[in-house]
Amino acid sequence: MIRVGKIVATHGLQGAVVMTHVIGHSDWLKKEMPLFIELNKESYIPYFIEEFKATNHEEYIVNLEEVDQMEQAKKFIGKNVYAQEEILADKAADSPLLWIGFEVTDRKHGKLGIIDDIMLTANQWLAQLTYKDSEVLIPLIEQTIDGVDLKKKKMQVNLPDGLLEVYTG
Repeated sequence: MIRVGKIVATHGLQGAVVMTHVIGHSDWLKKEMPLFIELNKESYIPYFIEEFKATNHEEYIVNLEEVDQMEQAKKFIGKNVYAQEEILADKAADSPLLWIGFEVTDRKHGKLGIIDDIMLTANQWLAQLTYKDSEVLIPLIEQTIDGVDLKKKKMQVNLPDGLLEVYTG
C-alpha cells in the first residue's frame, strides 16, 4: 500500500470526511474503491467509498460505507490514508510525493535509507532522507533515478559523484 493522503476534517452531519491527497490529479478515486485508514500505527483498516466529490486537485469530500454520523467520522481526523499500488501505478511518475517511505539504493553506495519527505523547489523535486546520521537531499530527476518499484517500495538511483560527500564530509 502507498500513502495517498490524510483525513483533515469532517464535512456535514452525515459522516463525510475531507481528505487531502498527494496524487496531483482528481481523477484517480473511484466509487466502491477501498481506502485504507491507519487508525493505529501500521493498522490499515479498509473503508469502501460510497460517494465522493473533488473540491480541487488536492482534496476530496468522501462518504465511506458504514460511516453515517459526524461522531463516527471524527475518529479519522489526522489519520493517514493509503491505497493499493495497482490503482496508482500510472500516477507515480506524476507525483513523487507517493515515494515517501521508499527505500533508496544507489549503484555505488548501496542502501542509503528511507525517504522521509519529498519537497518541491523552484524547478525540481527533492527527496529527503538520513544517510550516515546526516540529512541528505537527492534530486528526483531523470538523470538520477534508475527505477522505482511501487510494489516493493524501492527506488534505485545513480547519484552524481561527490553528492553524498557534500552532506557527510
